[in-house]
Order: sequence, then structure tokens, then C-alpha cells
Amino acid sequence: MTRLLSKGPERLHHHAYVVRDQEKNRQFFEDVLGIPLTATWCEKHFNAWVGREVAFCHTFYSLADGGALAFFSFADDEVYRKTQAEKPAEIRSFDHIAFKVDAGTYDELLGRVKAAGLAVRETDHGYCRSMYCESPDGLITEFTVDPPHAGDIDAIRRADAHSELARWMAGDHRTNNDLRQRETV
Repeated sequence: MTRLLSKGPERLHHHAYVVRDQEKNRQFFEDVLGIPLTATWCEKHFNAWVGREVAFCHTFYSLADGGALAFFSFADDEVYRKTQAEKPAEIRSFDHIAFKVDAGTYDELLGRVKAAGLAVRETDHGYCRSMYCESPDGLITEFTVDPPHAGDIDAIRRADAHSELARWMAGDHRTNNDLRQRETV
């Protein structure tokens, strides 16, 4: 049997992502989305992957719970290239970061992204409603708002999380999300 931590992680400290241009990134996250830049660390260290000292900039954008989005950029094009996927996924939408917001913040973000002329996609998953937009360097960012009965939904999924995973792994691929509106063919 799996032995879980006696106390789980408190929160996400940060999610890191490499960007080419810190200012374009700042314009997206701070000016468009309104998430504040709260720290910029400028450093140099020996990088074993390229065998030389490399200068880099590490920025943090704060979230209400104390976590942050963090971004690296390098003053060395070779290091930047080595941090990029050689072959991006054909379907990229599954690699993203998501943030919980309330309904008012969701509407404000949707308006801000549309006002900036950026592409946005909305999806009602049934258990939450989401909007997706993309940073200048391709980080797909999701903002999600829970329905009023989210606690009930959470209790159901916590109770059957292991049995549903076992069912799926055994080859039974029936849906268990009866909350999402499905299109009929």
C-alpha cells in the first residue's frame, strides 16, 4: 500500500517556464492579464550543459496564495535553444497551467484578453468553466471558475478516484463526467 506524506505540500511555490523576451512576457502577464511582476533576479553561473558561465534573468509574478509564475531568459542563444522542445506536440492544448479564479475575475480576464486582441477559447467542462489564452512564448494559461456546487463534485471524485483510475486502466473507457454538455452526432 502507498504511504502518503503525513502533511501534503502547502501550495504551488512556482511554475517555471523559459521565455525569449522578458519584456514581451511582462507585457502579457502584467499589462494584459494584470498579474504583478514582484521579483527579478539577475544571475550568472557555470552551466555544465554548455561548459561556460551563463547570464540569466529569472522573474516572478505573484499569485494571491503566495505562489508564483516564474520565467527564465538567457543572455545566450545557445542555452535558450537547448531549453526548447525539439519537436513540439502536434496537439499542444494539454500542456498548460491553470489558475482558479472567482466569476468576477474570470469575466475581467476575459475582457482584458479580448481587449488586447488575443485569441481566447472558453470551455464549460461541467465541473468548472475555463478560458484559455497563450503567452508570447506559447505558455497556454487557463483560468477556471468553479460552479456553486463544486464541493459536492469534489467529494464524489475523491471517493471514487482510485476505482475510476483502475476501471480506466482495465480498458473500460466510458465517461464518468455527466456534467459536461456533449454534442450529439
